[in-house]
Order: sequence, then C-alpha cells, then structure tokens
Amino acid sequence: MSQMEFARALFLSSGYMAEIEIGKKKVNDRISQLISLTFGVSEAWLKDGTGSMFFTTPAEKLQRLTSLFNKLPPRFQDYVVTQIEQLLAAIEGE
Repeated sequence: MSQMEFARALFLSSGYMAEIEIGKKKVNDRISQLISLTFGVSEAWLKDGTGSMFFTTPAEKLQRLTSLFNKLPPRFQDYVVTQIEQLLAAIEGE
C-alpha cells in the first residue's frame, strides 16, 4: 500500500501523512483509532507494542465491523445485512 493509499483510507492528506513519517507531526489518539478501526490493528499494539497486532477476539472483530458498518449509507447497510443472512442460511443448509 502506498503512502497516498494509506492516507486516503484514513481520510488524511498525503502531506499530513508525510509529516508524520518524517517526525514533523505526531500520531494522535484519533489517528491511532482510525488506523485500528480501518485496518483491524490493535490500538495497544500500535501505541506500545503490547498484545496481538491484529484483532483476534470476537469482541474486537465486532468493534471493527460496527465501525465499518456505520460508515456505510443505509442502502448498503441493508445489503450487508442481507448478505450475512444469506451466508448463514447457506451454512445452515450444508
């Protein structure tokens, strides 16, 4: 992933991201949370290297899913719910 793609995924300018990379700007709590929710990376791991790098528990995965779901327009939220229901139905039918 390029710096520009990374910045775009976090809704940051590539210039701002470049300033973080060269140490001119600090990564604040808001950016840490954005990275965590967007890429499924544990905030504790980002901040001090403790614990697992990626979300591993169902609660952590649900937190990320909820954050992503809330960013979708309502019609796409409905689509996601329908797809999950169809997936469950397919699994139950196996």
